[in-house]
Amino acid sequence: MKKCTIIYNPHSGRKVKSNFLATYVDILLENDYDPEIIFSKYRGHIKKIIKDLPACDLVISIGGDGTFNEAVTGNLKRETPLLLAHIPLGTTNDIGAMFGYGSDIVGNLKELLNGEEKKIDICTVNKKPFVYVAGFGKFMNLPYETSRTDKKNLGHFAYVKEGIKAFFRYTRLHELIYRVNGEEYRGLFSFILISNANHIAGISNFYDNVYLDDGKFEVLFCNLTRRTDIIKSLLYLTTSDITKVPGFYFYKTDKLEIEFANETDKWCIDGEELEEKTTTYTIEMIKDFRIMLPKKNIEKLFVDSKNSEEDKKKKSPLMDKVKSIIKK
Repeated sequence: MKKCTIIYNPHSGRKVKSNFLATYVDILLENDYDPEIIFSKYRGHIKKIIKDLPACDLVISIGGDGTFNEAVTGNLKRETPLLLAHIPLGTTNDIGAMFGYGSDIVGNLKELLNGEEKKIDICTVNKKPFVYVAGFGKFMNLPYETSRTDKKNLGHFAYVKEGIKAFFRYTRLHELIYRVNGEEYRGLFSFILISNANHIAGISNFYDNVYLDDGKFEVLFCNLTRRTDIIKSLLYLTTSDITKVPGFYFYKTDKLEIEFANETDKWCIDGEELEEKTTTYTIEMIKDFRIMLPKKNIEKLFVDSKNSEEDKKKKSPLMDKVKSIIKK
């Protein structure tokens, strides 16, 4: 029998019936897993749990995006990382939505156990890992400054409420230099968004053609400050390509260096506050991080899956027949 460890964050945003864990135990036993359940007790606890965890066949973190960030961070501290999976139970669950999970927490476990092991890219900011998004500036503080009470009671609307307040506040510009794809740029910017995801801030298909194994991440610099311009840019998120918005500067890269003229406010990584404050930041990638995923979105998230699917189509008897007809 295989060994599975569940690490559950009971403080995550979404309300669920506590007896779902008993159902999880039954499902895991039916799938030939011997389960162990560990509750996290404080922020940062999951990092320590996974770093010190005895070897096992599968580790499942249950919680929000920040919970999964802790799980990944702890796993990267191990000499031999474990096979990791994540089931969403937070407020917005961008990572869970990207991976193909729904709102049925029991169904999500079944989808996971029928899924596949994949290797993904993990981004880092000054060696601190983030799974899907990091950012600085306007609106970037909302995920970690929104109260837990509001998250529990209002769900995603808690962020909308705080976002409206932030919208009417003064927008500060930050002087900086950045280097990307062999070029250096200088300017004043109101926010920076760095991601390896197609689902951000509750918005699906934020970017087109995002892959988790292509060795690249997406970068967006913005110098907008006027409220009318910010509103226009938000409309682009639902109607057009945000990378084409005036005042936005988009890049796809494997390394980014940023130097601020002055010490910055804190960054946000995977919805949590980055404790480090400095003037220089380097964003890089770690390749081949092992993860277990549902099958639902694998083909559109992975270059290798997309290529293998295209190869199957090329080799299929039906395609051979079609090609022979075309030749005739």
